[in-house]
Order: sequence, then structure tokens, then C-alpha cells
Amino acid sequence: MSEAQPGMSEAQPGMGHANIDFEVNGAAVSVFVPPVRRLSSVLRDELRLTGTKVGCDAGDCGACTVLVDGEPVCACLMPAASAAGAAIVTVEGLANGKLSALQASFLDHGAAQCGICTPGLLVAATALLDRRPNPTEVETQDALGGVLCRCTGYRKIIAAVMDASRHVESLDHRMPQSGSAVGASPVRLDGLPKVTGGEKFGGDSFPADALAVLVVRSPHHHARFTFGDLDSWARARPGVAGVFTAADIPGKNCFGVIGPFADQPALAEGFARFRGEAVALVAGERETMLDLDLADFPVSWTELPHLLQPCEAQAGGAELIHQHRPANLLTSGFVERGDPDAALSGAVVTVSGAIDTSYVEHAYIEPEAGYAYKDGDTLVVVACTQAPYMDRDDTAKVLGLAVDKVRIVPTATGGGFGSKLDVSLQPLIGLVAMKTGRPAALAYTRNESMISTTKRHPAEMQATIGADAEGHVTGMVFAGDFNTGAYASWGPTVANRVPVHASGPYATPNYRAEGRAIHTNGPISGAFRGFGVPQATIMQETLYDELAGKLGIDRLDFRLKNCLRNGSETVTGQKLDSGVGIAECLEALRPHWTRALADTELFNAGSSTKRRGVGVASCWYGCGNTSLPNPSTIKVGMSSQGEIVLHQGAVDIGQGSNTVISQICADALGLPLEKFRLKSADTAISPDAGKTSASRQTFVTGKAAEKAGRALREAILRFANVSDKAAIALDGANLTIREGEATRRIDLSQLAADADGLVFIASETYDPPTLPLDAKGQGKPYAVYGYGAQIAELEVDLELGTVKLIKITAAHDVGKAINPLLVEGQIEGGIAQGIGMALMEEYIPGRTENLHDYLIPTIGDVPPIETILVEVPDPEGPFGAKGLGEHVLIPTAPAILNAIRHATGVLVTKVPATPSRIRAAIRDKEARR
Repeated sequence: MSEAQPGMSEAQPGMGHANIDFEVNGAAVSVFVPPVRRLSSVLRDELRLTGTKVGCDAGDCGACTVLVDGEPVCACLMPAASAAGAAIVTVEGLANGKLSALQASFLDHGAAQCGICTPGLLVAATALLDRRPNPTEVETQDALGGVLCRCTGYRKIIAAVMDASRHVESLDHRMPQSGSAVGASPVRLDGLPKVTGGEKFGGDSFPADALAVLVVRSPHHHARFTFGDLDSWARARPGVAGVFTAADIPGKNCFGVIGPFADQPALAEGFARFRGEAVALVAGERETMLDLDLADFPVSWTELPHLLQPCEAQAGGAELIHQHRPANLLTSGFVERGDPDAALSGAVVTVSGAIDTSYVEHAYIEPEAGYAYKDGDTLVVVACTQAPYMDRDDTAKVLGLAVDKVRIVPTATGGGFGSKLDVSLQPLIGLVAMKTGRPAALAYTRNESMISTTKRHPAEMQATIGADAEGHVTGMVFAGDFNTGAYASWGPTVANRVPVHASGPYATPNYRAEGRAIHTNGPISGAFRGFGVPQATIMQETLYDELAGKLGIDRLDFRLKNCLRNGSETVTGQKLDSGVGIAECLEALRPHWTRALADTELFNAGSSTKRRGVGVASCWYGCGNTSLPNPSTIKVGMSSQGEIVLHQGAVDIGQGSNTVISQICADALGLPLEKFRLKSADTAISPDAGKTSASRQTFVTGKAAEKAGRALREAILRFANVSDKAAIALDGANLTIREGEATRRIDLSQLAADADGLVFIASETYDPPTLPLDAKGQGKPYAVYGYGAQIAELEVDLELGTVKLIKITAAHDVGKAINPLLVEGQIEGGIAQGIGMALMEEYIPGRTENLHDYLIPTIGDVPPIETILVEVPDPEGPFGAKGLGEHVLIPTAPAILNAIRHATGVLVTKVPATPSRIRAAIRDKEARR
């Protein structure tokens, strides 16, 4: 019996075509398409207006919003026939080729990060501003409530819309002068195409002659399968070019982000281990594939018993998901220091607890998309990704190619947050391109993206912490089981990173922590902004509140009493000589803490059904790989035309690395940022800057960029035979070098250039100094840590269990804010994801596999956020900078949970803290009275 994969096309087989006439961006157009075809598809595929994005095809995300006769409409819900005679405006037509005041305001406020949701937001906001040129915040939230953003946290979007009327029609690109790029907030270098609709994401540039690819996936958590007559099925369907299975894979049908643990087939062989696993590919002409119904695809399924919880997978006699991993244990991490058992037995006060967290979906608005083609004997894959070199290596292995015969060209990436570190469609489209000799294109549906890609690890954690009479923590033990799903992915990283961080940024002299990654038949768990540390921090920070309460110490003071400082030793025995900024973060919060507690007390004195609460939590996070090599290489050169060409291989997924790394290199070189031209990540032309993960790019690649900039400067000065005190300037192809009263001018066009047109060039690599961890987890796992602390203020309806967030105050030590505006954007975006993790996000296989049933924060769910930038430089980082991207999410959920407990007296121990769970906890408390 065959079963269809989730997600069918909207056109019915045999549906006729019709001429449909309408107006787009002021021009009359006519298309010949099925009348029921989605308007979004017509705009993108027929008219090539790819500024209209497709994030869900269900009206849930709003990325496809266009104006139809002046009103915002989800183009994915509108059949083409309904557009007949209408006047449609897309993002490309908002200002008739210019930059509108709204678009300029988005750039100025940093309201576009990855940019995938930006066109929908701009279109919806344009309709609002046409009615209300000076909208209030509530009016702005109401107007944009149907468009989801996963990167920004919405606050800068609101500010940009409300401020649009004060912007001129074009943007002044205020570029910093030589030597002043670091610390400035110029408009992001890749910002303009994000607001005009010109940015090309994974699904925006498919070749016209590309074969379309569909993926047949398992509808079961665990199943055996067999195929019928695939050739006959394909021949019976004109336009189908072929069907491909694991038997067609020419290389090793196995990939994984960590080589020794690699275990995932590109196409399953004989049985599927999780719901959504790919088992076959169907390739064909685009029109054929739009109408193709896979309900009768010849595959038969035999459902097998499945294990979805670690406790089931660990039970005696449980079937092994991978035969070479006893007890379904992928791996474990361990850190021990001192004698925690003795410390806890001798503690004046101890607290113990258990917390469970859920699967969390990345929910980036851009589903995975890309295309592949042959360029001579080289396979080229153009797709969204966070890790082009890792993609290259795994794709080459699966397809039996030498790595130099695979080229990965990253597109703009519409959010990643960790999941786009793993390969997804790259080997699949590569296989089709190799087998057919035709370009092959694939864009996942929202359902496909959610069922087949990685999630945040669910965690089952227990911990005990003890303190002496003065309130100093004396010992802690922690144990966590992390549901790593059917395949390894980043499970080993989570298992090893969690024990290092589970103490929080606090001095803990006696400590033992273990993290275990356990296989189930659940979704694959991978990297998601924090690698397990957000889960562990919920456990630790909620216990810290309880411990402070038992000791009668103010919760903020308790954290200050115990926090790490310069000269402290971590739980791995690493001495932190300098750059420890957690105390400064907590001190920066003190006036806000005092004010919030007073406001809460005043409110609660006059309310019985609603109670306010205030919570605080801290974080620390090691930047880069844990005790492993972590190099980045940057190449920069000066062209014969007088441009600074920066080969910037660190993929920018919205966090701003294109701009930040350029700022660092500019000041190291001593030339203005406006002279720089980026050559972004491409494995054929850019050195390997490593993956965009682990909050490493500003620190690691930024350090490489600093070294490369200084090396290029040295090469120029040596050529001119001057000292390092000389100043350099560029005016076209004329290079001027001044030292004291002497001036030398060099005509760059007269110098010999290399194959890239560069007359001066430098390439530098940086790898952070770390040391391996021994059997007890002692060593130097990271060269640099970042720190932060946040306060959450909220209101709980005691009868309904609902939570209304009032304000988040966030103090983060970034070492040096290379670009303060981008730093604020990262903090706000991370907080929004932390809000989702705390209050609403729970991925349930088979139930929440779309953006309607899976809830992420909307523009109305994120309260005002006050950001406090703390700069405690670290001598290892470029200009003192530390990583930030993951740190900002970590304290949000525990601060919210602590605030809920402050308001209600109950701690929700299953996260997210949904209204039903909060109300159940309140009822349990009332029943115990």
C-alpha cells in the first residue's frame, strides 16, 4: 500500500490553463496559467518577481504579502483567477525603482536582518502608512500582526514603521571614516537588496530549464518499506524524468556534521527511522511536477514499533535504533571538579529540582531551497546554508566525488539558527543533476521543512545545588538526558557543551555534571542557538532563585555574590584571567531590578486576579567549538582599480557578519569601509571561514579579518618602504601614503595584478587557543566567553494562566560592540526566540508540523526591550570583541519562569509554560494548602 508524502501542489491533474490579465507595479501583464494557481507562484515563477517570498503556502507567515487594489493580501491564498483586472503591487514596486522612506527607515533602524520576511512587512506597512502616516505602536502591531519574523524580535520593525514619515526618499549611507568603523553603526553592507526585493534566497533563482524535484518521505516514526515498479510508474507519467532511490547513490550513503558519529543516509535504505525521512526522489518538468499527485507512488509501508522518549529508548530490552550504540546512547559528556557529594552533604541549604523541555522548531521563514547543475566535471550546488565547506564535503562523500569537484555557492539564507548547518537537499538535488545531466531544483514545503529537519533537543534534567550560611554556592550536581532523535547530528556537541556550562557563570568549587544524548525515533535534534545550554540554564537558574529564597537573600544579590570574576576558575579548572563581565551585567541591571520590584509590589497590592512578577537570570557561553580546532581564514586584497576586495567566507544568515567582519578589517587596514567590496562565501573562491554557529564568526573570523587587514597594511607599507606609523588613502586607482612631511603616490593600475586583479594581497588564519578536556572534563574548552543577564517583568492571570509580558531588560557583555545597532538587533531577536521557548513553542511530531499549529511569537508577543551594552574587552577577541548570537537567548526563558513563580508562587517544570500548565500548577498549589 502506497502513501503520499505530505504537501501536495495546489493544481489538480489535467487542470486547464487560461489567459489572466492584471496589472503589476503599474505595468499590464498577461499570464497563461491554471486559474487556481496561487498568485504567489505566478508572481515568482511566471513574472520572476521573487521579492514576494513563500514561507508556508497557507497564509500563516505573511511573507508573500502583496497589495491588491491597495489592500494587503497573502498571495499564496489567492488564486490567479481572482487577480484578473486587479492592480497588484509587490515589494519591487513600492517606490518605482527608488528607495521609499519606509525602506530607508528599515535600513536605518536595522529592521531587516536575514531579510526573508522583510518584503511582506514592507508591503503590509505601506498599506498602513497610506492610511495612517503617523501610526501608533498598537496600530503598527495590528497592521503587521499577520507577518511573522524569526530574526529581529520585531522591535526595530515597529520603530522603523513609526519613524518612516521622518525619513527622506533616499538613504544617506553614513559610512565611517578611516579608523572609526569599529563601534559605528553604518547601514549593513548587504541591506539594500533586502528591502528592495532584490536579494536572492535559495528558491529565487532556479534555472528555467531545471527539473523540479519532489521527495517521497516516511509518514511513520519507524517503518519498513519496499518499492514497486518504479520505472513503469515513471514511464506512465509524461514529463517525469526519473525516480531515484538509495540504490542510485554512487558514493557512501551516509552523512553527518561530526565525522566519527556520521550515521544518516541521504535516502533511507529499506526502513525509515523517523517521520519525514526521505526515501525516494521524483524529478520531472516543472509543469508536470506542479500537477503530480504522489498518492499512488509505488511504495509499501510496514509500520514498526517506535520509541519517542528517552526513558523508552533506555528501558531494558528496548530495540536499538542503531545496532552499534548500546542502550540507544549516542554519547555522553562529563565534568567533575572537587567533591560535590561531600559539599552538598555539608551545605547549610540545598535545593533540588527537575525540569523537562520540549522539541523546539527553528521556524525560519525560508524553507530549505536550492538547485544543482554540472559545470564541466564539477557539480555546483546553489542553496541556502550555514556551512558551505561542510556541505561540500558531505555532498562529495554521498555522491562519490572528489571534494574539488563539488562547489557550494550559498544564497542569501532566510534564517538558520543552527538547523541549516546540516545538509538537507544538497546531495538530493546533486544526485538528480548527476543522473540526468539537467539542472535540478527543489524547494521544501513548510511541512517538509518541519518534519525532516533538526530541532532543539528536548531535555529531562535534574540538579541539586548547595550553599553555605553566607550564601556562597559550595556544590552542584547535574544530570540531563537529551533526546537526540533518530540520527546523531549535533548530539555529541550538546552532550559535551552542557556539562561545561550547566553551572552558569558562577563560581562552583565542587561540581559534577553529565549530559547524555539518547537516540529515539523522534525528529532529529541538532543545533539551535545554544547547543543545549538554554535548557540547562533553565534548570540552574530556577534553582538559584529557590536557593536565594531559602537563604533570605535578594535574588540579584545572590547572583552577584557567586558570579565569576577575573581570576576565577571555571568548573573545568580554566582560570579566567581577564574579560569576565557577568558582574558588570548584573550591576547594570540593579536600578531596573529595584524599580521593577517596586512597580510589582504596588500593582499586586491592588489586584487579586492578576499578579505581576519579576525574574532574573544570567548566562555565559563559550565562543566556538568545544576543545576542538576552530579555524577561520580570510583573504583581502587591493585591486588595480583601487577597491579593497574582501573574500568573506563567513555566511551571513542575518546576524550581520558581512558588515561586522568588514568593519573589523577596515580599521585593521586603515582605510574607509566604503572602499570595501565583498566576495561572499563560495567554496570555489573564498577561503574556509568555518561554519556560522557557536557564536564564533565575530570572534574567530573577525580575528582572522583583523590579522588579514593588518597583514595587507604591512605589505603596502613595506612596498612603499615606510614605517607602520604611515597613513594610507585611496582615490580611485591612486594610493597615497603619508608619513610625516613625506608623501608617496602609487598608481595601482600600473602594478602587476594576479588572476583576481589584485596588486596587494594578504591571507590570514586564526584558530582560538583551547586545550582538550581530560576524563573529568578539566581543561580549557574555549578561549573566550561572553556573558549576560536579563530581567523579565510580566503579569499572570491567575484564573486563566495566561502571561502578559511587560518588559525585558537585557545587559550583555560583548567585549566591544563592533556595530551597536546590529548587536541590539541580535539581542532583541534572541529574546523573542527565548520568549517562544518559555511560553508557547512545542513541536509535537504529527501534530504541530506547520506554522498554524506550531506557535512562534508574533509582533504582539514581544514587549518593549531595553538593551544595555556592557563592554569588558577580552584580549583574545578582535578589538576586544566576544561572540553574542547564542548568549542572548539563554537567560530569557529562565528569567520568565522565575518571574512567573514570583507572581504565582509556582514553578512550571514542563516547558513551555503554557496557560494550561500554569493553571494546573496553581491548582496543585491550592490543593496542597
